[in-house]
Amino acid sequence: TFGAQQGRPVPVVHAGGALPFAQVIAEGEAEQAARTELAAEARRPFDLSRDLPLRARLVSLGVDDHLLLLTLHHIVADAWSLGILERELRAFHAAFCRGGEARLADLPVQYADFAVWQRAHLRGELLDTLVGAWKEQLAGSPFALDLPADRPRPRLRSSRGGRLHFRVPAETSAAIEALARAEGATLFMTLLAAFVALLHRYTAQRDLVVGTPIANRTRAETEGLIG
Repeated sequence: TFGAQQGRPVPVVHAGGALPFAQVIAEGEAEQAARTELAAEARRPFDLSRDLPLRARLVSLGVDDHLLLLTLHHIVADAWSLGILERELRAFHAAFCRGGEARLADLPVQYADFAVWQRAHLRGELLDTLVGAWKEQLAGSPFALDLPADRPRPRLRSSRGGRLHFRVPAETSAAIEALARAEGATLFMTLLAAFVALLHRYTAQRDLVVGTPIANRTRAETEGLIG
């Protein structure tokens, strides 16, 4: 959990114990019941001072049909962590079905160790240099992209958005991967470059600022950590 000391957040490490595990029996048609339970679970808030930042619920949709809901607060896990958690759960489940025990690799460090090292490293002159470099790089950046749209830009910015799903033909995907290899770039870097080029085509702006999330796993020792 996370308490406060002198107005600053402090993690509180508790003794090991079983994770509270709720089991509910869904009513009605299975798919709709699953959607209802998912929506309800997603809306439940965390009280970080009292609640564990991980919740588990097993929803029984039928005799042999169950849905496991695991909810983690972002304060203790990022998107990278979810992939690790899923792999380890699969390993434990497979071992349980075989009647054995899962063998997971020992962790070289804990995420708290990395956090302490990072805080000690990113400070003083080094931190000032890094922050200063980004301030210089981003100085004078445009406030917004002048995208041609069929409606005026709202006065107040909101986080509302949408998603468009589409399939990329296999030949196109193979060509993009070949281009990335030829240029010594990752597939992500290549697609990001194409996206920026598209924004330039639409706006004619030469100064573009695009934000992307990163995993922040810059050391091999942190790749297997949930944190």
